[in-house]
Amino acid sequence: MDEKRKIIFSGIQPSGDLTLGSYMGAIRNWVELSDSYDCYYCIVDMHAITVRQDPAELRRRALSQLAQYIACGLDPQKNTLFIQSHVPAHAQLGWILDCYTMFGELSRMTQFKDKSAKNAENINAGLFTYPSLMAADILLYQSDLVPVGEDQKQHVELCRDIAQRFNGIYGDVFTLPEPFIPKTGARIMSLTTPENKMSKSDKDPGGCIYIMQKPEDILRSFKRAKTDSDTENCVRWAPAEKPGVANLMQIYSCATGLTMYEIEAEFAGKGYGDFKLKVGESVVELLRPIRERAEDLMKNKDYLISVYRDGAERAARAASRTMRKVYKKVGFVEP
Repeated sequence: MDEKRKIIFSGIQPSGDLTLGSYMGAIRNWVELSDSYDCYYCIVDMHAITVRQDPAELRRRALSQLAQYIACGLDPQKNTLFIQSHVPAHAQLGWILDCYTMFGELSRMTQFKDKSAKNAENINAGLFTYPSLMAADILLYQSDLVPVGEDQKQHVELCRDIAQRFNGIYGDVFTLPEPFIPKTGARIMSLTTPENKMSKSDKDPGGCIYIMQKPEDILRSFKRAKTDSDTENCVRWAPAEKPGVANLMQIYSCATGLTMYEIEAEFAGKGYGDFKLKVGESVVELLRPIRERAEDLMKNKDYLISVYRDGAERAARAASRTMRKVYKKVGFVEP
């Protein structure tokens, strides 16, 4: 008899267009996991509204993000692809877990501090309690693993704390998830400020590359990418000394499969100009088929609707099993 496959959950907010960092650091790894795990990949639109969104843009980005998920290689037959707000159990369990999450735990969350600083005029309750909703996202599906970057481990650790607290009171209800950190491409940095992670919220548009970006704009951004301030002008793997060069080498490695040693050898005796152009060209060719496939999918709205409806139905069935347990444990009358 086959051993039960482990369950993976992950999601990305449709608060902006998907970036090269999202692809190299997350989605490409998700594709590789599809054959070995039961995977739930979500468009977390409920998380997105902790910051004010344009409604029409949010809808467009959610649909476009689904198209890009599929174009990146996420097969809807192998993976459960869905939109978070289409499965009400996320909000239901989120509220219950709010009541098992401590104020002090939430106040220590790094992302709350960062987003509060950037959105001082809108420090709302959702911004504060979103880790409870994130815990609900993960625990609903009895997830064993959560693919995250190093900077996201804090969220999974809090999720485990909440689950352990709940299990300690009511018995074995939730699976305790583990963070799953991929070996390569886990943290792609900004092209202009390589000390910071590449982010769709980057105020410098040149620092971020988007999956759906035009090739000429991608090349322009790479030509302007920061290398380092020394006079060495040498492509060498030294992250502490040369973070800009290291970031470009990391991107080139992810795009071509070359090792850092092979990259150093390829560009020995060549300047940063040649290197940046080659990195840009490799990214253009990496993203070209994804962009073209996503554009085709966006012309077939009926297909995308069928994918997210089917995904929501499958997700809701799995979530309902967990919610029946939780309702019984906390004393709610069975619906």
